[in-house]
Amino acid sequence: MKQNRRKFIINTGIIGGTILTSGLNTNTFSKNISIIKKNSNMKLTFKPYTLELKHVFTLASSSRTTTPVVLTQIEYEGITGYGEASMPPYLGESQESASKFLSKVNLSQFKDPFELESILEYVDGIDEFNPAAKASVDIALHDLVGKLIGKPWHKIWGFNKDKTPYTSFTIGIDTNEIVKQKVKEAEEYKILKVKLGRENDKEMINTIRSVTDKPIIVDVNQGWKDKFFALDMINWLSEKNVKLVEQPMPKTMVDDMTWLTEKSMLPTFGDEAVQRIPDVIKAYGVYSGINIKLMKCTGLREAHKMLTLTKSLGMQVMLGCMTETSCGISAVSQLAPETQWADLDGNLLIKNDPFIGTKVVDGKITLTKSPGIGLTKI
Repeated sequence: MKQNRRKFIINTGIIGGTILTSGLNTNTFSKNISIIKKNSNMKLTFKPYTLELKHVFTLASSSRTTTPVVLTQIEYEGITGYGEASMPPYLGESQESASKFLSKVNLSQFKDPFELESILEYVDGIDEFNPAAKASVDIALHDLVGKLIGKPWHKIWGFNKDKTPYTSFTIGIDTNEIVKQKVKEAEEYKILKVKLGRENDKEMINTIRSVTDKPIIVDVNQGWKDKFFALDMINWLSEKNVKLVEQPMPKTMVDDMTWLTEKSMLPTFGDEAVQRIPDVIKAYGVYSGINIKLMKCTGLREAHKMLTLTKSLGMQVMLGCMTETSCGISAVSQLAPETQWADLDGNLLIKNDPFIGTKVVDGKITLTKSPGIGLTKI
């Protein structure tokens, strides 16, 4: 029965509910499948790691110089898949809570890593919360399965790697001198993402405009509390070559946000307001688009579904990230060919990245041909 099921998977190209493209080399797939033994088990391990930022990172409500993460590995038949949980303060997770959650994950009960839906449904059901910890398992499992197949996930999903967007480079709230320095460091990037939401918003934009005329997207992180003020700011920003506004108002101010989107000269994107699939439906009519982040939505499995649903509703999609290593960035980048916007610079903001993965070449997200999520451990 087991052999017949594997033969069916190889012949039809169905894995975890995903239809493989004709570009998949069946011979290579069969060769990789042949190494899987009937009594094999997956082994999950994890360890805490602290990311060191190149600059102090300041948002509308907080500042930090480090970000705690937990790095995961899933080993199976001599092959290792890598994952990551990144936990900035606003997510409400910590290395301790993530480690506690991961200690509950028992993958040995599953004999086949290709049972992605069953495995990740089980992981999601362990606890109501811990999306980043769940994402670390999801990412490692996708990396493992891609390596077993011998193909990167963008190819498994049938996406054209040449259609990736340019990524923005984030400029946090800071002094005029540091802002100018950050803009200079971002010279190769075609789009800048500017953090707003404090009393110096116009000063931030004017400082940047004194040294560059590159397109800007702004992230207010719920910093504007009055819809009339928000609309005035958006009108002003539209004259400064700003292309979109992310989470301008608190996520709880749904009626005011709907009003603002209807009158806004710029697209509005929900970030903190949109965590998982049910939030996509809630965001329809409230925002012009959404920001999908693996650490919010539990990983690639749900991110792929959110992407499909959002596009079917006629809304725009941005792929975002936390401060992450190249592991998290390489994983979410597999979806990049299907999106209009990307803010995938989390690994570029740190100085102790333990991986090499997706690259940014002349400002454009450039996917590798390496299998899985396209990652190499240093």
